[in-house]
Amino acid sequence: MEEKKLDRNSIVGFIIIAGLLIWMMLNNINKEQESIKQDAEVAKKEVVAKTEADRIETAITEHVQSDSLPNESLRAALGHFAYSATLPSAQGGNTELKSDLLSLVVENKGGYLSKVEVLDQKRFSKTSNEIVELIKDNNSNLNLELHTTDNRVFNTKDLYFEPELTKEGENQVLSMRLKASESQFLEYRYVLKPGDYMLDFSIRSQGLSKIVDLNKTPQLNWELKSFRNEKSISYENRYTRLYYEYEDGKDNDLNPTSGSSEKIVNNVSYVAYKQHFFTSILLTDKKFTKADLVAKNLVNDEKIDTVFTKEFVAKLPMEFTNGELNYDMNWFFGPSDYKVLKSYDRNLDNIVPLGWGIFGWLNRFLFIPVFGVLSSFLPYGIAIIVLTVLVRLLISPLTYKSYLSQAKMKAIRPEVNELNEKYKNDPMKKQQETMNLYSKAGVNPMAGCVPALLQIPIFYALFQFFPSAFDLRQKSFLWADDLSSYDSILHLPFSIPFYGDHVSLFPLLASIAIFVYMKMTTGDQQMAAPTQEGMPDMGKLMKIMIYISPIMMLFFFNNYASGLSLYYFISNSITIGIMYVIKNYIVKEEKIKAIIEDNKTKKRPKGKFQRKMQEMMEQAQEQQRLKEQQNKKK
Repeated sequence: MEEKKLDRNSIVGFIIIAGLLIWMMLNNINKEQESIKQDAEVAKKEVVAKTEADRIETAITEHVQSDSLPNESLRAALGHFAYSATLPSAQGGNTELKSDLLSLVVENKGGYLSKVEVLDQKRFSKTSNEIVELIKDNNSNLNLELHTTDNRVFNTKDLYFEPELTKEGENQVLSMRLKASESQFLEYRYVLKPGDYMLDFSIRSQGLSKIVDLNKTPQLNWELKSFRNEKSISYENRYTRLYYEYEDGKDNDLNPTSGSSEKIVNNVSYVAYKQHFFTSILLTDKKFTKADLVAKNLVNDEKIDTVFTKEFVAKLPMEFTNGELNYDMNWFFGPSDYKVLKSYDRNLDNIVPLGWGIFGWLNRFLFIPVFGVLSSFLPYGIAIIVLTVLVRLLISPLTYKSYLSQAKMKAIRPEVNELNEKYKNDPMKKQQETMNLYSKAGVNPMAGCVPALLQIPIFYALFQFFPSAFDLRQKSFLWADDLSSYDSILHLPFSIPFYGDHVSLFPLLASIAIFVYMKMTTGDQQMAAPTQEGMPDMGKLMKIMIYISPIMMLFFFNNYASGLSLYYFISNSITIGIMYVIKNYIVKEEKIKAIIEDNKTKKRPKGKFQRKMQEMMEQAQEQQRLKEQQNKKK
C-alpha cells in the first residue's frame, strides 16, 4: 500500500491551526496578566489609601495631644487642610438630628450620615420590635475625592468637619465644614424638616479654587449595604435593587440575582438604593453628567439567615462652577410607598415595580386607588377580599362568554366527530367542512380564547400590585401575621427544593381551589376540543394539567406574600361559584342546542377569521391538486 504523505495544503493548514492555538494561549496569558496587574493596582491603591488615612489619623492624634497649632507632621499629612485638624471637631464626635419620622447621626470625621432610623416603622424581628435602621454600623459611606494643587488626593471620609447646628423655623440645619481656613472650606449642609422623609442636602465650596486642582474632576462616592428588614430573605432580596433616573425622565434598574451588575449612565438625576419596602435616594437638581453604578448580590444561600441582602456603589463625578462646587441635592430615607413617593412629584414612584405598559396603568389608575379607599375603612384582609370580589364581578362577562363558547363547541362535538370520520383520508376537506359547520352553527372556535387573553393584564397587574403594596406590610389577617410575607402554619425540620422549609396555608387553599375549578371545566373543554391529526391529544394534556397547575401554584407561591395567595384563593373560589351558576342556571345544554339549530337555518355572513381560514384552506387545496397533477405526469 502506498504510504500517504502530507501535501503542501495540509502542512499550511497545520501551521495555521498551530499559529491560532499559540495566539490564543498568548492572548489568554496576556489577559490573565492584565487582570492580575489590574487587581494588583486596585490592591495597591487600597493599601496606599489606607496608609494615607492611617498617616492622617496618626498626625491628627499626635497634634491633638500636643498643641493647637499645626505642626510639621500635620502639615505634611494634611497639606492645605491642616487647619481643620486644629479645631475641636478633630477630636471626633457626632451630631444628632431628630424629627417625628427620622433620626440622623452625622459624624465629624467625614461629615457623612453614620446612622439613619425610620422612627415610624418596625423591622421584622423574632425577638422584639426594632426600629427600621437603613444606615448603621458602617454599612454606608459618603466620600468626596479631591485633587489639590500640590498633586495630592484627599478623601473627605478621612478628614474632620466642623459642625454647626441651627434652626430655621421648625427645620433643623446642620452645616458641616471641612476648613482650609476660616474663609476657605468645603461644606455639607443638611436640613431636616418635620413630617418629611426627604431632607435637603447640599455640597458647596468657598475659596477652594486656589487649593483644588480645577482640571481634575472631584468624584462623589456613595456606598451602602442594605440591611435585611423583612421576614423572608428571598422575597426581600428579589425586590431589592438599584434604580436610577437619567436623560430627563428615563428610569432603569440593576438587580443581580448572583454576582454583580455594573452600568455607566449619563445625565443622572437620582440614584435609589431600594430595599423591598424601604429606600435610600440621592437626588440632585444639577444632574451628574455620568454615573458608574454597581449592584452586588450578597445572599449566597437563602436558607441561611443573613444581615445584608445587596451592596450598592455609585461613583458620581462632580463639576466646578466658576472654580467652586455648588450642588443642591436631597436625601430620601423612608418607605417605598407609592403614595409617599408620588407626593414629591419627582418620578420617585417609578422605583415601585408596578409593571410596564397596561399593567402599570391598571395598578396606578385602578387597583391602587380602589384598594386605598377600601383599606381606609376595612381591615386589610377584608379589603383584599372585597377587591377580589369587585375584580371577579368586573370580568364576569368575560367568564360568561368563555363558558358559552365552550358550551357551543361541546354541543356540536358529535357533528365534528362525524366529519372527522367521513373525511379521515382527506385532511384538507375535513378542515374545510369543519369550518363550514362552525360558520352555519354560529360558533367561533377562537371565542373562548379571547376572554381568557383579556384577563391576562388584570392577572399580571395584581401579581405586581400585592408584592409592592406597602400598606400590607406587617398587617395581620387570620393566621397570617404579615400579609406582605408568607403565612407559615408549620415549620419543617428540612428544606424542600423550590418549596422551602415551611408550609403556607393560603397557597395550599389556592391550589385546592384551582384543582376544583379545573375539574369543573376541563371535562367540558375536552368535549369541546376536537383532536386533529398530527396534533397532541388535548384531552390527555388537560388531564395532566389538572394536577400540574395546583402543584406549580403550591410551590411557586409558598414563599410569596400571603396577601397575593389570599387573593388567588378567593378569586378561584368565586370563579367556581360563578361557573356553577352559569352551568346550572344560565347556560343550559338544551338551550344551546336550540340556538345552534336555529343558526343553521339562517344565512350567516362569515366572520373575518373564518373567511381567512377558508381562503388559506382553498389555497392549500389548490396547491395539493397541482402537486398531484405534477406527480401523475412524472
